[in-house]
Amino acid sequence: MKTAVITGSTRGIGYGLAEAFLDLGCQVVVSGRTAEAVELAVGDLAAKYGPGRILGQPCDVCVFDQVQALWDASMERFGAIDIWVNNAGVGNPVMGFWELVPELIESVITTNVIGVMYGSKVALAGMVEQGHGALYNMEGLGSTGRKIDGLTLYGTTKAALRYLDEALAREVKEKGITVGALRPGMVVTDFLLCQFEGRPDDLERAKPMFNILCDKVETVTPWLAERVLANNKNGAVISWQSTWKMLGRFLTAPFSRRNLFD
Repeated sequence: MKTAVITGSTRGIGYGLAEAFLDLGCQVVVSGRTAEAVELAVGDLAAKYGPGRILGQPCDVCVFDQVQALWDASMERFGAIDIWVNNAGVGNPVMGFWELVPELIESVITTNVIGVMYGSKVALAGMVEQGHGALYNMEGLGSTGRKIDGLTLYGTTKAALRYLDEALAREVKEKGITVGALRPGMVVTDFLLCQFEGRPDDLERAKPMFNILCDKVETVTPWLAERVLANNKNGAVISWQSTWKMLGRFLTAPFSRRNLFD
């Protein structure tokens, strides 16, 4: 039975991964910024899977001591950590970079880059000591070099993670540890919808394209979890979307009635 720690797992893709790993027989550590959110998520999961394989631990990934406490609590409960997923992240509303307030720029960079670095440092240090483990960082827009107007800030943070993941994979190649990346593609979550906060008309105009490009959490996360458990290749990029898949979506769009927003 493997143990998976997932940051930012009280909702969205992180919660979906927690559920998927539990479905696959793993032990799971759920974390989020507030104790209330963690308690709610753990309660929902425990009602379905029982409490024995679940631990909840509040953690703000921007605070190093809390990230270390997440590792320590997980080790105390389960004895070893096989998989660590740095999933916690924040986005920005779609707007010109010059329109962003400095506080938002700092928040996105701190969470998406420094938070992932903290998680990576803690996880890799612990895995080197225990002699095994796999670290996965959640990549996204920007990781492939793709650019979308209005999402420069978010994309820049994910481009930084591509360098980080490649570099970390090189550093641990003689340590018996795996470093990889997860790319879930576009998923309908609060994370996506918050980009259109206060602009409902823009969201309505975007929905037809989202219905082609996006998927639901419960579609993507089981697929990702299965491949994480099966992977033993250092430096692997586990990507849900592919060029052929997207081409197929566009070709069949006139004949399908996908509606991800009901």
